[in-house]
Amino acid sequence: MSLILALQGGPRAVIQAALAAFAARRRVEGHRIAGLVEVTDATDGPGCAGHALQDLRSGRRYPIAQDLGRHSDSCHLDGDGVATACQAVTNALADGCDVLVLAKFGKLESTRSGLVDAFGRAIERGIPILTAVAPIYTAGWVRFAGDLATFARPDAAEIEDWWQTVRPDLTSPPSEGLLAGTPLGPRPPRPVNATRDHGLAVDPH
Repeated sequence: MSLILALQGGPRAVIQAALAAFAARRRVEGHRIAGLVEVTDATDGPGCAGHALQDLRSGRRYPIAQDLGRHSDSCHLDGDGVATACQAVTNALADGCDVLVLAKFGKLESTRSGLVDAFGRAIERGIPILTAVAPIYTAGWVRFAGDLATFARPDAAEIEDWWQTVRPDLTSPPSEGLLAGTPLGPRPPRPVNATRDHGLAVDPH
């Protein structure tokens, strides 16, 4: 059993849609969902203009792209926006959660910022995590997650197969600290088509 499933092998929009669809299915089943997916608004333009993280519990959107002007093709993440979104997720985890969905492990997370605190809190509590990892950050992800994670394509059947191995029993009280103090193992999970970028809105540099 892998506590964490990381999606690779598809365009950003396809992967984010898979994350959102998974969360919707779990909500219908009565599971407590927490997390974020990446969305774009109607002002989407060059670079990563218009990108935001949407809270799956409250629906609130947190802008994550710095405004560099209408003619800029560059993408610079707004670390403050990501940090605010991360705090909302950690608050939701403290309130109780059965599964965590996080938009990505990317540039900020590979330097131990961004959403990394939300990842860590969920791991401490033994909460299953569904996320995405751009191939360029696979090595950093492996160092962070080790044996706790595996990879899959953004395919509903593959995701559901994983969920059946980690889903909590809704008739039993939630456990706390299932994996607290468990070291992150060094053995790497096998990435899916690691040479192919799935297009998450991150600066590859």
